[in-house]
Amino acid sequence: MSVERLRGLWREDRPVSAAWLSTTDGLIAETMAHSGFDVLVLDMQHGMTIGPDRAAAWLQAVGNAEVAALVRVPWNEPVHIQYILDAGADGVIVPLIASPADAAKAAGSCRYPPLGFRSWGPNRARFRATGDYRLWANEQVACIALVEHIDAVNQIEAIVETPGLDGVFIGPNDLGFSMGQLPGEHDEQHAAACQRVADVARAANKVAGIYSGADPEDALRYVAQGFNFCPIASDVGLVRDGAMAAIERFRQG
Repeated sequence: MSVERLRGLWREDRPVSAAWLSTTDGLIAETMAHSGFDVLVLDMQHGMTIGPDRAAAWLQAVGNAEVAALVRVPWNEPVHIQYILDAGADGVIVPLIASPADAAKAAGSCRYPPLGFRSWGPNRARFRATGDYRLWANEQVACIALVEHIDAVNQIEAIVETPGLDGVFIGPNDLGFSMGQLPGEHDEQHAAACQRVADVARAANKVAGIYSGADPEDALRYVAQGFNFCPIASDVGLVRDGAMAAIERFRQG
């Protein structure tokens, strides 16, 4: 399964090629899924009005490709996580994790008893598993905490030690807001906070991710700092860049 391959890349300390999607169009989803990425992330929190129905359709569209499918859910609530995991997501990125208690809530929502409190009822999800889905899900479903507040950075050691949590992912702009900084105006304190998160996570053998602007060059810089989950492209960005490049080639000709 693709999520097992993704976990293997992380275990081998190899960065993954990730794409960020803000739309659920079926053809775009299939095209991205068959383009060679290791993992796709659907953004329900800030994507284009994406509810559970549209997210489920997106999961079906990418489900026949060898790519891991993660979803950033809109809130740290079990109901959102349940919808997405039952629909067959390989894992979730959970926003608003500012404390160990928040992290425990997110992780528990992803695990069946006795490891957590996820309610039984996998529908499409059972097709993603090899063997007993309950056991498979407790081992393979990825739970990533979104770190986007300085309070989380100040408690990062306890957060990464949360049972059932596979890693952390920094939202740099919201983290900056919590430090009194505007997007694009991040200073050395912000950089140090991001580095601390990466260092602590990697020391604990957990995933360390950050939103890199969905740009390969930015992602490579973060990889050099120790991050191993940095989006290198986005669906909207690729459409925009491709359109602008076509216009520029035409005008130059």
